[in-house]
Amino acid sequence: MKMCPVRIKVCGIRTLQDALAAVQEGVHALGFVFAPSPRRVTPETAAAIIKELPPFIGKVGVFVNEESGRVREIAAYCGLDTLQFHGEETAAYCRLFHPYKVIKAFPVSHSLSVERCREYGGSAILLDTKYADKKGGGGLVFDWRLALPFCKGTFPLILAGGLNQDNILGALKVLRPFGVDISSGVEKDGLKDQDMIRAFMKQIRRWEYQQISRYEKERVEKE
Repeated sequence: MKMCPVRIKVCGIRTLQDALAAVQEGVHALGFVFAPSPRRVTPETAAAIIKELPPFIGKVGVFVNEESGRVREIAAYCGLDTLQFHGEETAAYCRLFHPYKVIKAFPVSHSLSVERCREYGGSAILLDTKYADKKGGGGLVFDWRLALPFCKGTFPLILAGGLNQDNILGALKVLRPFGVDISSGVEKDGLKDQDMIRAFMKQIRRWEYQQISRYEKERVEKE
């Protein structure tokens, strides 16, 4: 049994207050959306927020079918360390951005294959709910069983799509992902809510405590 703490990213950060609230609750990374979305921020706003963050917090820029030069310009200006692509970006496109970490998002369907995701060779893949009219952030859960083939250790798996404090334990039990990405699941009236972030983090920590206890029990039994 391997022990690996779940990495948590809160996406759709638009204010310094939201960012610091998430950091205070122990979130590992923050996502800034630079694509058409109700949560879109300008590079100027993102840069101002990132400037005030403490160390050891990941800064992720979310893009959809953006021109590569513009991505680099925004990433450098804001101080991003990770790029997350949610459009129809090709594998060749995703390889253009060294030394940034790259996360490629895929909408989950029966036709999505491990082989296709492996072609991208990024730092991780993100699996999200498939929508007809948007690239993510819709707050709907997909059938987690469809993600099971992607949990074989080929690449780090980040789970998104309708996660919240009520369903995250179920998702962790089914998939044991490397990380989770949440946005609308910690929002109230369209704004990030610190109490909801805290509740979400509490559920994850509860699951991690259970895994540590199980790991220690198995270790003692083997001695």
